[in-house]
Amino acid sequence: MCSQPIRSALVLAFVATILWALPVHAQESYDVVIRGGRVMDPETGLDGIRNIGIRGQTIVAISEAALDGEIVVDAAGLVVAPGFIDLHAHGQSNDANRYQARDGVTTALELESGVPDARLYLQGRQGDAILNFGATIAHGMVRTAVMPEYVPDVEAAMDALGPVPTDEQLGALGRAMSQGDYEELPKSLYPQLFERLKAGMDAGALGIGVPHQYYPGANRDEIYRVFEFAGEEQFTIYTHVRSMGIDAIQEVVANATATRAPLHIVHLNSSSLWDIETNLDLIRGAQEAGVDVTTEVYPYTAASTSLESAIFDDGWQERLQISYGDLQWQDTGERLTEETFRSYRDEGGVVIIHMMKPEWIEMGIQAPHAMVASDGMPYAPGAHPRSAGTFSRFLGRYVRDDGALSLMDGLRKVTLMPAQRLETTSPQMKRKGRIQIGSDADVTIFDPARIIDTATFEDDLSFSIGVEFVLVNGTFVVRDGENVDGARPGVPIVGRRIVF
Repeated sequence: MCSQPIRSALVLAFVATILWALPVHAQESYDVVIRGGRVMDPETGLDGIRNIGIRGQTIVAISEAALDGEIVVDAAGLVVAPGFIDLHAHGQSNDANRYQARDGVTTALELESGVPDARLYLQGRQGDAILNFGATIAHGMVRTAVMPEYVPDVEAAMDALGPVPTDEQLGALGRAMSQGDYEELPKSLYPQLFERLKAGMDAGALGIGVPHQYYPGANRDEIYRVFEFAGEEQFTIYTHVRSMGIDAIQEVVANATATRAPLHIVHLNSSSLWDIETNLDLIRGAQEAGVDVTTEVYPYTAASTSLESAIFDDGWQERLQISYGDLQWQDTGERLTEETFRSYRDEGGVVIIHMMKPEWIEMGIQAPHAMVASDGMPYAPGAHPRSAGTFSRFLGRYVRDDGALSLMDGLRKVTLMPAQRLETTSPQMKRKGRIQIGSDADVTIFDPARIIDTATFEDDLSFSIGVEFVLVNGTFVVRDGENVDGARPGVPIVGRRIVF
């Protein structure tokens, strides 16, 4: 048997060996370490100085202890937040993504208008996207595609698309699939419509895009039956309602209540105008009654859309309570006159619509149940500044400067809330919008004292400032405040029904 002194020496040696080994294990190396930032996670309420370890595409460590990594980001003085999720981004190209990334966005989705062919859309961006991407199936387009008189034109436009469709090809397809915008869809064609919507879901669509103000031929029965279909399938409808005001919001909330269809109402600010307080209360009341309805706003007093759209059909001045001089031609920045309005409407193109008051925007932003989304336009030098600055403007002007809400509440509106809206449709989204172990490494690191938009209505698009680092699936797309050339880590966000 060992003597007591020998036994004590052996115990001490064993303990010393363990103590020596522990730090080696704790200092396991990671691909990326974000060191010493203010980590904020709206779901758990974490708000403290932490170190984050990323391996591959996943957050695998969140610690107060030091971590070692192949790449180390010094985040002292910066906020480390989940990557911002934009539910309403018409800019679905890498040109648009460059501006969105500098605004802190890691996932940019086309959910309002949707796409006519989800499989083609997803394949076209697969492996060549800066940000995560996804879309709904476009009700407005596929309804035209089942009208017999337009089938030849639609099929010809589809056949002309290349593997990576050009803007010209997509424009031709859009024109072909909008020919039925002013026509009612016969009830006998509803089954074909639903078949196309279902095919979109099977191809990875994230829901159904129903911007029916743009196709006034869709009567209330057709819209109700689309809700009924969505309720049966439990796929979310993302809708731009049929008119500005209260009754159009009541229509879709009533439809969702009757059919149990999940519902998201886009840009409540520009769909409500002077009625935003009533509509916010209407949606809140429906939520409290158990209706699955959500909404969003954007932090600008101007809207933007195509001048040739149904929004500018006769009577638009009375409906919107604005006139020609409140319209700004995107390509030149000029304000319109009656003469240029008619000329440009015949030509077709995009206008910026100055039609909202600051207090309406503030009311929407402060509402706890309203998210923030950009409604960002396709990339163009003179595009609406929301295409480049929505999230920085929201966090810089409204959260920091005006104190409209806390930083944590602000982050919740652009991370967790949009992720939760999507996660019943797309299980991928349960790993996004969060800074937690096991979450995807979609991370936005920004300076809370500097973050602000710089894009204006008068000049070409410009990058926001204050967003220092953005990682998408563990890969930097913004580093030291600059875009990373060639980074293409974006992946498709797809619905649960995808069939390969």
